[in-house]
Amino acid sequence: MIRVKICGITSRDDAWAVVEAGADALGFIFVKGTPRYIEPETAAAIIAAMPPFVATVGVFVDRTPEEIDEIVGVSGVGLAQLHGLESPDMCSHLRIPFIKAVRVQGERDLEALHRYPRAKGFLLDTFVAGQSGGTGRTFPWEIATRASQQFRVILSGGLTPENVALAVTQVRPYALDVCSGVEASPGRKDHHKVREFIDQARKADMR
Repeated sequence: MIRVKICGITSRDDAWAVVEAGADALGFIFVKGTPRYIEPETAAAIIAAMPPFVATVGVFVDRTPEEIDEIVGVSGVGLAQLHGLESPDMCSHLRIPFIKAVRVQGERDLEALHRYPRAKGFLLDTFVAGQSGGTGRTFPWEIATRASQQFRVILSGGLTPENVALAVTQVRPYALDVCSGVEASPGRKDHHKVREFIDQARKADMR
């Protein structure tokens, strides 16, 4: 069954609604200056209230291994998602399992996936100059389709309840990651959109 991660969680109410809708993972953005930034202590309180078997992911951009370890220790997230220019050498010093995000412009961007053998998966997002993620834009899914034949691909970028079924049937990714596509406003989830997104994704996965 396809996995679904809802990213940009900032409140306990949204976290509960997302879990009850059937999400497999919650994403917490530890990138200061972004509209969905959450303090590690606030994330810890939300995570402590969650039921078992829900994955928790911390999103980082160009942090050192030591900084990531410190935030992980406070927040309690179980997986790191790296959206910056983190090198394979830097990633080799991480104590926590990680996903490497790759911003896609074309086929050549997939070459980077071979450089991170320790990555648990690769999040493919849309390249937009000056942004590390959360663009709300799609990229050519045929690129992700080819990548998914070799790697655990987490498809992201511009996903919504309206296009997620097509994304699933075309790409057949390991997982989906959505943030702005299920929001009422930055940092606040639209609970109806969350339920519809997950429902459409799971139905498409069964076809």
